[in-house]
Amino acid sequence: MRAVWLREFGGPEVLVPGEAPDPVAGPGQVLVEVVFVNTTFVETQFRAGAPGPFRAALPLIPGNGVGGVISAVGAGVDPGLAGQRVVTSTGGSGGYAERVAVDAAAVFEVPPALSLDAAVAVLADGRTATGLVHATRVRPGDRVLVEAAAGGVGGLLVQLAKAAGAFVIGAAGGPAKVARVPGADLVVDYLRPDWTSSVGSVDIVFDGVGGEIGTAAFGLLRPGGRMAVYGLAGGSWAEVSEEDAAARGVSLVRSIGGPAELRAFTESALAAAAEGRLVPVIGQRFPLEKAADAHAAIESRAAVGKTLLVP
Repeated sequence: MRAVWLREFGGPEVLVPGEAPDPVAGPGQVLVEVVFVNTTFVETQFRAGAPGPFRAALPLIPGNGVGGVISAVGAGVDPGLAGQRVVTSTGGSGGYAERVAVDAAAVFEVPPALSLDAAVAVLADGRTATGLVHATRVRPGDRVLVEAAAGGVGGLLVQLAKAAGAFVIGAAGGPAKVARVPGADLVVDYLRPDWTSSVGSVDIVFDGVGGEIGTAAFGLLRPGGRMAVYGLAGGSWAEVSEEDAAARGVSLVRSIGGPAELRAFTESALAAAAEGRLVPVIGQRFPLEKAADAHAAIESRAAVGKTLLVP
C-alpha cells in the first residue's frame, strides 16, 4: 500500500512517500480503507523532533486520525461491521497510509447525515472543543476569548461557546485569518501590539497559542475566571503558573478527562456535526503523497481550519 514515511526528524521534506506492507486485522481489530487523514500542528512538532508529549522510534508512518470504510474484521469482531463508515485514532502512528488496522473498540460510526471528511475534521478537534467547553463551564453571558479562532479547534470553540450563550471574542493572527472567523461577536488580530485593548476583561480564555499571546490573554481574566491551556501554536506554553492563577482567583484547565469522557465528547461532537450544530472548516486538502506540503502549510500559518490528506 502507499504510505508516507518518517525516517529522520527534520523539516517537512523528511516526510517521504513510499510503500508499506498491507496491515491485517488481528484479533479484536478491524481493517479500515482510509479515505481522509487528519493532520495536526502537534504532528508537525513531532516530525521536527521538538520535545513534546509523544516520542517514538523511527522509522515510522506518522498520523493518528483517519476516516474510512471497514473492509475486514479480525477474530472476535462482529462481521456486520464490514462496510461501515468510521473515524478512528490509530494510537499515534500509521495514519498517513491507505489502510490501517485498529482496535474495533476505538472506532466511531459516522452518522448517515455526516460526510466522512467532516467527521474526520471533528474527530479530534470536536472532541477537544467539546471537552474544553464542558471543563470551563461556559455559561450564558460569559465573555469568552478564543485564541487561534481561525484554526480547527478554535473555530469549533467559537461555535460551541456561542451556542452556550456566551459573548465570544475570536483572536487570530493577521488580516486574512481575522476574515476567516465567522460567528464571533468580535474578532481581533493578535499580531497587533495593542490587541488586548480591544478585548477588555473576560471570564474565559481558550489558549491554543501559548507564548506571549497566551500570557497576555491570562492578564485579561477577571477574578473567578477560567483559562483552558490546550495548545502552543506559538511555539511555547503560556507563562502562567498555578501560583499565578491562584493569586488572581483563576482556575486553570489542562485536561478534559479520561478515556470514557473523551469517547463521550467525541460522540457528542459527531452528533452535533450530523445535526448541523457544529460545522468544521476544512481549509485545505492535499494528496497523501503531498504530506510534506501539508506540514509546510500548517507551520507557515497559511492553513485555515482543518488540513486533510486524501489517499
